[in-house]
Amino acid sequence: MQFAVRVTPQGGRDAVEGWTRDDAGRPVLKVRVAAAAADGAANAAVLALLAQALKLPKSTLTLVAGHTARLKRIAAEVTQADLARAFGPPAV
Repeated sequence: MQFAVRVTPQGGRDAVEGWTRDDAGRPVLKVRVAAAAADGAANAAVLALLAQALKLPKSTLTLVAGHTARLKRIAAEVTQADLARAFGPPAV
């Protein structure tokens, strides 16, 4: 399954802040990482943080789109229930 993530690099700490909706009404997971958005450091930190929260190896998550953007698409072998268990239900 794929899901959207909005990343704040250099956010002071690594944290998942929960779900929100984008302008089109789609659910987006808000994430902040302490790493800077240089040389892929923030992307690596996001994948590591999500893997830890989902209790999966980092190798099971893939950055599909948004390598240089704040809005990213992540692919992982998880269900909607797995996402809800780790991050709460998507925003209404």
